[in-house]
Formats: sequence, structure tokens, C-alpha cells
Amino acid sequence: MSQDHVDVLIVGAGISGIGAACHLRAKCPDKTYTILEGRDAIGGTWDLFRYPGVRSDSDMFTLGYRFRPWTGEKAIADGDSIRTYIRETAEQFGVTRNIRFNHRVLGAEWSSADARWTVRVHRTDTGEDTTLTCDFLFACTGYYRYDEGYTPALPGIDSFAGRIVHPQHWPEDLDYAGKRVVVIGSGATAVTIVPAMAGEAEHVTMLQRSPSYVLSLPARDPIAKRLRRLLPTHAAYDAVRWKNVRMTMMIYGLSRRRPDLMKKLLRRGATSQLPEGYDVDTHFNPQYDPWDQRLCLAPDGDIFAAIKAGDASVVTDEIETFTEKGIRLASGTELEADIVVTATGLNLLALGGMELSVDGEPVDVPNTVAYKGMMLAGVPNMALTIGYINASWTLRADLVSDYVTRLLRHMDEHGYQVCTPVPPPTDERVPFLDLTSGYIQRGIAAMPKQGAAAPWRVQQHYLRDRRVMRRSRIDDAGIRFSYAPAGSVAK
Repeated sequence: MSQDHVDVLIVGAGISGIGAACHLRAKCPDKTYTILEGRDAIGGTWDLFRYPGVRSDSDMFTLGYRFRPWTGEKAIADGDSIRTYIRETAEQFGVTRNIRFNHRVLGAEWSSADARWTVRVHRTDTGEDTTLTCDFLFACTGYYRYDEGYTPALPGIDSFAGRIVHPQHWPEDLDYAGKRVVVIGSGATAVTIVPAMAGEAEHVTMLQRSPSYVLSLPARDPIAKRLRRLLPTHAAYDAVRWKNVRMTMMIYGLSRRRPDLMKKLLRRGATSQLPEGYDVDTHFNPQYDPWDQRLCLAPDGDIFAAIKAGDASVVTDEIETFTEKGIRLASGTELEADIVVTATGLNLLALGGMELSVDGEPVDVPNTVAYKGMMLAGVPNMALTIGYINASWTLRADLVSDYVTRLLRHMDEHGYQVCTPVPPPTDERVPFLDLTSGYIQRGIAAMPKQGAAAPWRVQQHYLRDRRVMRRSRIDDAGIRFSYAPAGSVAK
């Protein structure tokens, strides 16, 4: 068993972890750091998901890093392009050499006597266990479980003679050319897979229990194209980024303030792209309000185009049972299939499954309260990144990294070694994520809570968060600073 020490230990080499390291290098160049990545590649989500058509569900001008312009032609980019962008960012900013791949973090123990974390790691390549220590722990692990997607109990599934795959574990050898495919689900993954497989497959059917809202957006941003010809790269990127931030906020705000109007606009958009007489109200008009669940994006209306071309169809019904040839529905109809894709969702997982303890006491993460949506009350010298649910993940990740670097500089300037968020003054608690989506509701009990008001409450509002995270006082009522004990290793 070996042991190393760094100032900051970042867990995860996905879009959040690479961004965090770039911020750290730029704003705290004197800090030593290491990134631990459980898999063998950079990219996180964008390296894991390999299903057909995998792409961003936010525009790349906001999903891209603030400090490195996205220069690709498509505003809604494919997974390969995003993975390349993250890898090139890591190389350009000198981050790659600080990554330790195949290092899966099992747990971390904080010692107040030493004012540092001891982090237990399992080497997935050699099977060995190792230990590192750090002054500050930065969890950039996302919020879902990488090794297992969600599949509900599906009656009779063992009787099906065809192949069943989950998008999170897409097999490289899957040949669907000329095959009949049924995609179970109606969320962003299903809406992505159906048009990507349509055309090459004999036919693709999206089987949904209930519909989702689908918003069609141009795959290429015409304003971005024009501004790139007129302005320097960074100026054009910033302008388009701000335009898209405000557009996203406008859509979200309108959905919350005037849901009936937003419903009509989304329905009208779907109707205009579907065949005349298509049953929009059954297949694309949910009972819930827009943004009670995340909107599904369709670049250039690709799913509507696939339906109009006859390559894809939507069936809204309940599954009675699988059969040898396909799926029998509650209505009595049988959908014959060669391949069934279970696009049925994710499993939430806080901190990538990492166990925490403070001075020998286990941290019960679901019963902690998040401070500024990025630290846990009672847990010293630690931050975590959870992106927005109503906007691009990276908008929030950039702000969290901004704050962490401000926090570290503040501690150095005042000689502090320890920062500990404190619980809010009231017992009122609200969920950390506010969506009715199935994957959120299934796993929300395992996530931290929020308090009733700032700084223990995040409003999912980028402009307000930007002021708080980049300009507000570091030493507010929600955090306590202290010095390491005399004789501790931190001194």
C-alpha cells in the first residue's frame, strides 16, 4: 500500500473534473493536485455512453467551458465531438499528466487532528488498494451510477428470443441493420436513439407509457455562424453563450410562469413537423407541465422527421408481457421485435458511491444539508459538483470551480487550514433536485437536502448563482473557518 499527498484531490475526469483542474491551475497555480478517475479514459459521461446518436442535451456554447470556446459547427454536438473537446482541453491546459486512471475512490476519512483527508482507492487495473491524503477533496463524480443503468421489472422478459440492450451498456457488436427495433422509454435517451437508428433499421418503434415534451432546435446556430465571421473567437463565443443562457432561462421561466402557453407552443411545434392528422395529443402532449421534467431536445426535429418518413413510430401503451417474438401490450396489440432497447433511465448515486467519515463518524449524506449546492454541512474541506437540471451542466460546474478557487485563496490569505459549512438555522428541508422525472424521484432520497433559504438553497438560476459564486463574501453565515491544531501535519 502506497501513500501520496496533494493539496487538492479531484475525483472524476469527466467534464466537471477536467474543468475543475483547469480552474485550479489558472487561479491557484501554487496548489498541487491529482485527478483520480475510476475508468481508463477522460470524458466521464461522454466516454461511457456509446449508443447511436448520443449527443448533448444542451447547446455546446453553454455546455462548453467558459474559458475555452467551442469551435465546432454544431450547437447540438455528438458524443465523439464532446469527448474530443474534453480531452483536448485537458491537453491544452496541462491537466492530463495529473490524472491517475483506473483509480476508483472507495471512501475518504477526515481527521481534525491532522486537518486532512485520507482517501482509500482501489486500482481497477491491478486489483491493488492504495491510499492518498489531501487538504481539500473535490468530488466531480456527477450524480448517477456508471456501472448500472435502471431497468424496471419487465414481465416475461426471459421469454423474448431477441436481444435486449440498455443504452448505458451498448454492445459494440450490435447489428441492427434491417432489424425491427422497439425502444422502451420517452425521455431524452429514447428521443435520441429512435431517429439515429431509423433508416438503417427496418423500423423503430418508441414504446412509451406516457409522453414527454420534445423541443426542436436547429443543430447549427445561424447567429453563431454569423458572429464567428464578424468577431474574434472569444468574443463571438461569449456573445452566443450569453444569448443561449438567456434563451434557456426565458424558456424555463415561461414554463414556470405560464405553463399553459408553453404547452401550446410545444404542441404547435410538434404538430407542424408531424404528418397531417397525427395524434399529437396522445403521443407528444404530456399531462404534466413543461419543465416539471426536463425537455427533450430534437436537433432539426430529427425524431419528427423519422416519423414523417415512416422509418419510426410512437406507441403509447402499457406493457402486459414480453413474448417470444416481441411485446404484448395492455391493448392486446403485439409489437414484434428483433431488438428491444430499454431506454428506461439512470440510477442516482451521490459522490460516485464514495463513503465519507469525519473523525471516525460516518457521514449520512442523505441527511446532510448542502451549502450553496456544493458543500455539505459538517463536512470540512470538501466540495462537490452537481450541474443544473434546467440548463447546461457546465454552467454550474464552472461556477462551483470558481468558488472553490476563491475559497482556497481566501483560506491562504487568512492563514486558515479548515473550512466547515454549518447547518441552517431552521429544520426545514427541501429536495436537492426539483424535477418529477422518474430517475430523480427514484433516487432523490439518497441525495443531500437543501435548506429553506440561501446560502443553503440553490434556485437553479444561473444569473443569481453567478453573483453569489463569483462575487459574494466567502465568510458568510453558512461557513466556519479555523486553524489546524498545533502539531498537525497541515501546519
